[in-house]
Amino acid sequence: MEIHEDVPCPFCGTICDDIICKVEGDEVVSTQNACRIGNAKFVHAEGAERYKKPMIRKSGELVEVSMDEAVEEAAKMLVESKRPLMYGWSSVDCDAQSVGVELAEESFAVIDNTATVCHGPSLLAVHDVGYPVCTLGEVKNRADVVIYWGCNPLHAHPRHFSRHVFSRGFFRERGRSDRTVIVVDPRESDTSKLADVHVQVEFDKDYELLDAIRTALRGKKILYEQVAGVPRETIEATVELLKKAQFGILFFGMGITHSRGKNRNIDAGIRTIQDLNAHAKFTLIPMRGHYNVNGFNQVCTWETGYPFCVDFADGSAKYNPGETGSNDLLQNKETDGMFVIGADPGAHFPQKALEVMAEIPVVTIEPHRTPTTELSDVIIPPAFVGIETEGTAYRMDGIPIKMKKLVETDLLSDKEILVRILTRVRELKASK
Repeated sequence: MEIHEDVPCPFCGTICDDIICKVEGDEVVSTQNACRIGNAKFVHAEGAERYKKPMIRKSGELVEVSMDEAVEEAAKMLVESKRPLMYGWSSVDCDAQSVGVELAEESFAVIDNTATVCHGPSLLAVHDVGYPVCTLGEVKNRADVVIYWGCNPLHAHPRHFSRHVFSRGFFRERGRSDRTVIVVDPRESDTSKLADVHVQVEFDKDYELLDAIRTALRGKKILYEQVAGVPRETIEATVELLKKAQFGILFFGMGITHSRGKNRNIDAGIRTIQDLNAHAKFTLIPMRGHYNVNGFNQVCTWETGYPFCVDFADGSAKYNPGETGSNDLLQNKETDGMFVIGADPGAHFPQKALEVMAEIPVVTIEPHRTPTTELSDVIIPPAFVGIETEGTAYRMDGIPIKMKKLVETDLLSDKEILVRILTRVRELKASK
């Protein structure tokens, strides 16, 4: 039996790095400190539905094949497709993502990640108005006012609250009692029940509320008795509370990125933080989902100049979200081959997109049976990053974390699989 301490968790964007894992043989048998979801990721990695061998669909049935045959079919799909789409990337490490960008360029493909259906509007807003961020360590040690807007971390990021709000920090020695928590959400949630202030905004009215907050911050009178369902007195009282903060932080989630206004909501949110800095120290952090969704946006920006929705159709990087996004290509029937890795679009994309996926060749690099693998023609199982192989991931606040290897496996890493496919793509192109 081995005990591994300070293990980063490869589940959500919080990447809790204080996990203790007990390993017996080639299996993690128990954890300490992990949330229920993180524990399940570690302990049930060897699930009954896990693929051990590559598979190809033949005569309508998936059959086991060699790695060479699966790589050959994946490479052929990319080479023969006129407009291939490469989607996912948020549950693989940064080295694999870098090879993926190279493979997309070699294949004249569109490369996109899960941000296109979650925090893509946040990235668009950053282009417009900047990004006043900080680290989660600063939040723990300094923040006395914490805002959760359009998110429910007790469900989506279970230890976020306990690690950064309930915990004691260098300047917040009493932990939760040293902090004021504000939740902005149309509904009552488990997170709002723990808040000091629950601002119950109307659905799709986030922009209007942010605009009213900025009005009050600038010393102007709010002209209406209510804005977005929130009384003027509540808005003004909340603004006064924010102005008195020593260190404030805004965490925001998909409840604001995908309500009416989308990236304009985030524009207004960022500008609100900028306005608040005339009165107090304020920053923001998006509540990123997959453990390395942020990493892909970092890597893709280094490699191409753009964070997602990058089109290599003419050999150079082009960027036009709304046209080069995964759902846009699928629903407009503009792609004739799809490569999926580190995501499950079969479980999350709209029906119209799935109907197109069912009609075109789909290659999936995925360890477990999922709705996406049910639509796939080629399935290649990789090793788990952070359990069976090392790698680097970027936490939601942009801090790189080294993921650990805990157990041995015969499976190849995502990077090794992608390098093999890239090599074969180049060989096929050279032979034409």
